[in-house]
Amino acid sequence: MKFGIVARRDKKAALKLAYRVYDFLKVSGYDVCVDGETHSHLREFEEADVCPLEDFDVDFIIVIGGDGTILRVEHRTKREIPILGINMGTLGFLTEVEPHEAFFALSKLIEGDYHIDERIKLRTYLNGENTVPDALNEVAILTGIPGKIIHLRYYIDGGLADEIRADGLIVSTPTGSTGYSMSAGGPFVDPRLDVIVIAPLAPIALSSRPMIVPSYSTIDVRNLALEREIILAIDGQFYTYLKPETEITIKLSPRRTKFVRFTDEVYPKYTVRLKNRF
Repeated sequence: MKFGIVARRDKKAALKLAYRVYDFLKVSGYDVCVDGETHSHLREFEEADVCPLEDFDVDFIIVIGGDGTILRVEHRTKREIPILGINMGTLGFLTEVEPHEAFFALSKLIEGDYHIDERIKLRTYLNGENTVPDALNEVAILTGIPGKIIHLRYYIDGGLADEIRADGLIVSTPTGSTGYSMSAGGPFVDPRLDVIVIAPLAPIALSSRPMIVPSYSTIDVRNLALEREIILAIDGQFYTYLKPETEITIKLSPRRTKFVRFTDEVYPKYTVRLKNRF
C-alpha cells in the first residue's frame, strides 16, 4: 500500500501534522510520496519521497487542509485516487475527520475498515473541445467586467430553459451545492443524488430561479452580449477569459472523485456544519 500526502501550504499546523502523518506511515513500513509544494514549505520530508502532485501513483492520498486543498488535488492528479481529508480549513465539507482523529482514521484505513464515496463531476466543452479541468463543485460563468452584468441564454437537452441578465450562472454538482451555488440562493442537495443544480447569480428578473435537473442532462450556455468577454471559473481553482462568442457545453464527466469514508452518515453532518459555520 502506497500513500500520497498533500498539506495546506499557508498553515503551519497543517504542515506539521502532514509530517507527523508521513513519519507514522514510514515507521509503519509504507511507501509515501509527498507533494513537492508541501515539501517546499516544510523541508523535513526526505527528498527521495518527494514528487509532483501530477505524478502521484499511489493507492490513497491523505489531504491535510480544507476544501480548497482537496479541490487543488482533484484538479492536478491524473487518476481517480481515493482521498482521505483531514480538516484544517474553514468549512471542511469535503473532509472526513478532524485533526485529533487523524491517526485513528489512518489506522482504520490501513485495517480496511472504510468505504469509498464516489461523487459526480462536470465536464466543460468550449466550442466542442474539452480543454479545461473537470469540476467537482461547480462551473461558474461570470461577467468579465466587475459591476457589469452579462446576458446569457441557456438550454437543457436542446430546449430553451431561461434567458438571464445577471452577474453570472453557476452549474453545480450536489457536492458543490454547499459552496458558490448556495451563496447564489441554490439549495442544499443530498450528495447521494446524481443531479445538477443551475443557479443564476444575482439575476435582474426575480422569475429567474435555481433549478435541479438530472445529471445526464446537457447544458448549453450562450453569451448574447457579444461585445463583452466572460470568465469561466471551475471550482474556484481554474479561471480563464472566454471570447464573447464561445459556445459553452456542460455535461456529466466520465470521471468521479473518490473519498474515503468511515460512516454513511449525511445528516446531521452537513446540516450541522452549515448552521455552525454560518
